[in-house]
Amino acid sequence: MTDLTISGLARHGGVGVETIRYYQRRGLLETPRGEGVRRYDEEDRRRLRFIRSAQTAGFTLEQIGELLALDAGQDRARARDLAQARLTELDAKIAELETARASLRRLAQACGAGSSGPCPIITAFEG
Repeated sequence: MTDLTISGLARHGGVGVETIRYYQRRGLLETPRGEGVRRYDEEDRRRLRFIRSAQTAGFTLEQIGELLALDAGQDRARARDLAQARLTELDAKIAELETARASLRRLAQACGAGSSGPCPIITAFEG
């Protein structure tokens, strides 16, 4: 499938037209030149898939821009460094979420049926 309009590219990528334009303003996608209706090709579809996949992995648009530049330059060490940094951030977030889950689990159990007095969940959040 080639020769897509901006709406076709957006539909293919599962994003809105304004998202495509935003990516173009950020320099992540090229803005096609020419007269009349602008057309997007397979390379544009590939870049959009790359951007969306990298976002799913938690990379920022700035990091995605760097990864796209590395894609062309084959700088594996820098790509690995970016991925390792993202893994470290994810590990910290997972630890934070696990702590929050354990705390909420304790509060939910303390607020079980048959207990009296103020609800520990509400008390904890008011504090």
